[in-house]
Amino acid sequence: MKIIKIESEFEVYNGLNEVPKQVSELMVYAADARLKAYAPYSEFLVGAAILLDNGEVITGNNQENACYPSGLCAERTAIYYAGAKYPDAKIVLMALVAGSTKHKTTTPVPPCGACRQAISEYEVKQDLPINIYFMGETGEVIHSKSLSNLLPFVFEKAII
Repeated sequence: MKIIKIESEFEVYNGLNEVPKQVSELMVYAADARLKAYAPYSEFLVGAAILLDNGEVITGNNQENACYPSGLCAERTAIYYAGAKYPDAKIVLMALVAGSTKHKTTTPVPPCGACRQAISEYEVKQDLPINIYFMGETGEVIHSKSLSNLLPFVFEKAII
């Protein structure tokens, strides 16, 4: 038997005024996308913005459905669109803004497990870390330098 110790490291910023300019600009795109989300059931709106290495910015938001499993998270909406429209582009940055319509969300909201797995597919495919910044509506912003930092044991094509 052996023991594996896994450590993750995150940068925590007090607010958007502390993050790099390129990140704060991307967060504005994510916040705008969030306001266009279709979330009548959960009333939890999420916006995602992706900066590609070709300079394009792709946004997405969560899209719910009365048949819950049929909906799609903001991160996957954006990343799948980026992959469909710009299949050879690499993802440089991803920004996420999330919050409830019932109360102010000040706690940073990371990608869910399904989204982490979807993002990991692109990180593995491009063989380049994806910087992910996430926040609530206001407050702290957390930065992960790669998806593997959020999901250390990824299920990838090398396994199957």
